[in-house]
Amino acid sequence: MPENDRRPRLTPAVADVRRAVREETADVPQGSLVLVALSGGPDSLALAAATAFEASRAGLRAGAVIVDHGLQPDSSQVAERAAEQARELGLDPVLVMPVHVAPEGSPEAAARQARYAALLQARKELDAAVVLLGHTLDDQAETVLIGLARGSGPESLWGMHQRIGFLRRPLLQVRRATTHQACADLGLEPWRDPHNDDERYLRVRVRHQVLPMLDEVLGGGVALALTRTADTLREDAEALAHFAQEQIGDLVEHAEGGLSLDAGALAANPPALRQRIIRLAVQSEFHTALSRQQTLEVSRLVTDWHGQGPIHLPGIRVTREGRRLVFVAA
Repeated sequence: MPENDRRPRLTPAVADVRRAVREETADVPQGSLVLVALSGGPDSLALAAATAFEASRAGLRAGAVIVDHGLQPDSSQVAERAAEQARELGLDPVLVMPVHVAPEGSPEAAARQARYAALLQARKELDAAVVLLGHTLDDQAETVLIGLARGSGPESLWGMHQRIGFLRRPLLQVRRATTHQACADLGLEPWRDPHNDDERYLRVRVRHQVLPMLDEVLGGGVALALTRTADTLREDAEALAHFAQEQIGDLVEHAEGGLSLDAGALAANPPALRQRIIRLAVQSEFHTALSRQQTLEVSRLVTDWHGQGPIHLPGIRVTREGRRLVFVAA
């Protein structure tokens, strides 16, 4: 049989994943090392296969880093199997990194913290340009829905960033079903993480119960709608941050122990921009993140000023003095 006939055929799923990797790595300098964070699951395995294929054609080197969280009895064997699959795909170097997951607090948060610390270390050790993560559109939808349910504020509704520092998520516009199909089309056998079916975890309940129910009740398309909402909110927030940064230099006067803001200029801004300027000024000067309620209290010294006394925030006192809001360290 001719060699070409033995190659896996290019299916729509394989093409979609490869295209996503190609677009997300287009600006990486030739000769650079691109690392895939590989768990062995369908999403990261499809990502690893696509990266191995695309990197050689783009003049890049492609490797993998496998983080062994040690949370399951056979975790070392799972990690080694993922490493073998990475080598079979042609990825080099392949690094397995055991980590310690702190027992305190949320196990999901502790594992995530340990994982990202390991990815940072791997990137430094191997001098990689970027590390690719296998989060999909469905992961993004779950993140946005959880943030909405918790009422954690607008930033929680932005979802995961496509790029943050050296981390990149090529598959945020790719469905989970596509990565599963890509693995099947390429003859790859992914690892099935039992934690993904453990309904003690909130994300698992959202994945298997809440989103399917919303799709059934609302007629489908919920995951796409959630991710579109996240994209829109993130774009709006970035625009507001840009406008706030442009104005803050003209509104702020620095003084010993603090700063002041021009109340008249603040009043001329719409509420969303005014409150962002206040938060940004406080964060920059005092390294304190104001809650929405605290920000609104300060804003009332601008919009509802009738001689009231100072506002006491954690480590900060805010007073209205004429046309200026004065912030000093308490």
